[in-house]
Amino acid sequence: MRIADVVSEWLDEHHDTVIGWRRHLHAHPELSNQEVATTQFISDVLTEHGLNPVPFPGTGLYVDIGPAEGERLAFRGDIDALGVSEFTGLEYASGTPGVSHSCGHDVHTTIMIALACALSEVELPYGVRVIFQPAEEVMGSGAVDVIDWGGLTNVAAIYALHVEPALRVGQVGVRAGAITSAADTLAIEVKGPGGHTSRPHLTADVVYALGALVTQLPALLSRRVDPRTGTVIVFGNVEAGIAANAIPERGILRGTVRTTDIATWRLLEELLGELVEQVIAPTGCTFTLDYVRGVPPVLNDDLATALVVEAGRAIDPHAVVSAQQSSGGEDFSWYLEHVPGAMVRLGAWSGKGAKQDLHRGDLNVDERCISVGVKLFASLVDKYFAAVAGEGAGLYTGP
Repeated sequence: MRIADVVSEWLDEHHDTVIGWRRHLHAHPELSNQEVATTQFISDVLTEHGLNPVPFPGTGLYVDIGPAEGERLAFRGDIDALGVSEFTGLEYASGTPGVSHSCGHDVHTTIMIALACALSEVELPYGVRVIFQPAEEVMGSGAVDVIDWGGLTNVAAIYALHVEPALRVGQVGVRAGAITSAADTLAIEVKGPGGHTSRPHLTADVVYALGALVTQLPALLSRRVDPRTGTVIVFGNVEAGIAANAIPERGILRGTVRTTDIATWRLLEELLGELVEQVIAPTGCTFTLDYVRGVPPVLNDDLATALVVEAGRAIDPHAVVSAQQSSGGEDFSWYLEHVPGAMVRLGAWSGKGAKQDLHRGDLNVDERCISVGVKLFASLVDKYFAAVAGEGAGLYTGP
């Protein structure tokens, strides 16, 4: 019997329990690096099912299933919540003021718990690791910590999913290459001597300099990088002055920089420093640039993507659809800097009513997507193991 069939039967038997896990997690969200109770809940459930979870030094954990020797296939679920208030009105809505799973991480975590528990009842020919990663939603990136803590040791390939309320339940969105963008932040502090607005020629106009940056920096960047890379800078915050008739001594500009091209991403900090200097120079102001590198783009491996397409079609010939490239950032990209793999979009729209969006307090994921996600990854385990055993017609050239 295929692993996917065993997992499917397990899901039928434990359906209500799995949904209960999700609702518990949804009602008890915890912010990044504070997922203490969440980590304990995951550990308790895994232990109850005969598994031996390994805690990370901070929050989060991983669990290995199957043979201890050799390289492993890994799956990653993110466990943190967002600082967004929930107003869905659900009976199991967030009980933590100002915090919610409005990005669907409770669903991701539930899928990974169910996958691990179901696989524990199968005699696997090769090893599987399920990673429960903390702190996906912050720039510090829990993925980097997991890698530093040895989470990828003996891992040959890794997969993840993300709920997608723009897709109907049952659909799986796939895309080879960049499926997300690199996402960096920058803050430009501009300084001058200050002065009276009636005499701008006697000072250096900080507000004028900020305005020049807002308009000219994106334009200059568009002429210095290939437009096919989807590189864009957008400012979300400008602060300067308190009086209408006084030129301030200081102002600050904050924004984000995104690109789908990893080579461009590696050059952006130096390039933007050069461009800011060129824009500021004629104004007589000075500046400091605080550039914070976030995450690289998630670059789905071609063969890993082909494998997940086969896995999706095995559970439903019509399940697989093309996923749009997102301008959002996702720290799963750090894993793909080390091992091949892919992230997929998991349809979470019920098919009724308006489609919602992520990071909003009204996000209400259709819970039917949980079983779709578990079955997809169980099917992927089958496909991956067949490829490793030489039955995959060259789909995967890993371990």
